[in-house]
Amino acid sequence: MSVTGVTALEHSIQETNAWLKGIDEQLRFASRQDAYNALRAVLHALRDRLPDPVAAHLGAQLPILIRGIYYEGWHLGDKPTLERKAEAFADHVREQLPARLATDALTITRGVFEVLWERLDPDEFAKVMEHLPVAVRMLKS
Repeated sequence: MSVTGVTALEHSIQETNAWLKGIDEQLRFASRQDAYNALRAVLHALRDRLPDPVAAHLGAQLPILIRGIYYEGWHLGDKPTLERKAEAFADHVREQLPARLATDALTITRGVFEVLWERLDPDEFAKVMEHLPVAVRMLKS
């Protein structure tokens, strides 16, 4: 049964659910809401760390609904954050997580990076990762 009656949106809903399921499985969350919160926090931290053209290129690769999550609250022209260490990047993620999830931001970041690697074109995601410091890149195991 179609919820929206719009094929592109129906497909994006299915893709988004597959992404959230992947995060659920990777991180063994209790709910899809937790998977959504993790995805949103990591996407925002990643977007904020990238130069604008690279951030826009990454956004263009995301399914429609996830693209909306990604761009939520973004201000074009903001300078990228300058985290050089994995812990600092995880702190950026932690700031956007609900308190009950914030204690394990490094694990959450690793899990979401794994799903991004699986769901996006690996060559394109590798190009995005090249714009991150080595310590942050290493979060993708």
